[in-house]
Amino acid sequence: MVAERAGVSRATVSRVVNGSPKVHPSSADAVRTAIAELGYVPNRAARSLASQQSHAIALVAPEDVTRFFGDVYFASIVAGIHSRLDQSDYVLNLMVASPDPSAKMMRYLAGGAVDGVAVVSHHTSDHSLEQISGILPIVFGGRPAVTGVDAYVVDVDNVAGAATATQRLVERGCRRIATITGPDSMQSALDRIQGWRGVLDANGLEPGPRVDGDYTVLGAQRAMREILDRDPSIDGVFIASDLMTTGAMPVLTDRGYAIPGDVAVVGYDDSPAADACEVPLTTVRQPSVDMGRTMADILIDVLAGNVDRPRTTIMPTELVVRQSA
Repeated sequence: MVAERAGVSRATVSRVVNGSPKVHPSSADAVRTAIAELGYVPNRAARSLASQQSHAIALVAPEDVTRFFGDVYFASIVAGIHSRLDQSDYVLNLMVASPDPSAKMMRYLAGGAVDGVAVVSHHTSDHSLEQISGILPIVFGGRPAVTGVDAYVVDVDNVAGAATATQRLVERGCRRIATITGPDSMQSALDRIQGWRGVLDANGLEPGPRVDGDYTVLGAQRAMREILDRDPSIDGVFIASDLMTTGAMPVLTDRGYAIPGDVAVVGYDDSPAADACEVPLTTVRQPSVDMGRTMADILIDVLAGNVDRPRTTIMPTELVVRQSA
């Protein structure tokens, strides 16, 4: 069926599934497209008889290189994955791409060089992984931003975490609460907006300005300036990552706002970036290292034939109260 859809021989399909390099790239792409369209799942046991497993796991980060290596959240995920793989026969291949991974990377992933894929920081622009989800097991750190990918997911309840952060501001007496968000192309950002807005609605509060900070320091600086220009009366701000607080909080103090006296601030992650803030940061802790370990656990189990793992694993968050709110 796959061969017919792709317009190639069964032998060619077999070579693609088993990772043979002796297939013309256009034919290989046609086979992978047919596999994705038909939802075909190769028999991995049969594949391992035909060729040795690589015993490598790819960590794919569809992100700008600067952002990936500048955000401690990613470092925590990598540390968790590596600590688990270090106890196994598998090694980790790190692949940092643009928000839309190239066909070259997809060919590499589907070509037998790795046995499974872990993905962090998924964007709506990335549809490439749909092509290999029928070939390799995939686990996402965070809900994927697109549907139609056959994968496992390890996440936290970002709606609840953001709601907890915003509720802390409400309980402190804040009534004009803004937020600096991640990009709308990422599900985590949308979920945290939902949690922020839900608490404001439940308390009858008009939302303050909402500005995308792109999960970066510079983006948060621009976002904080825009928020203060639009509404200098804000008295609370939920910032959707600790890294962004390191950009936003100095803007507040430069404009003459005392933290938390004039504006209370709550972040998200409880990463080492929280310690870099001049005012110790109240933040929502998510277990990033444990998320990485769990992602690796799932891939190792699935590769060993344990397909009974739950498709979605939700891990807890916790509010850590310090001086900023």
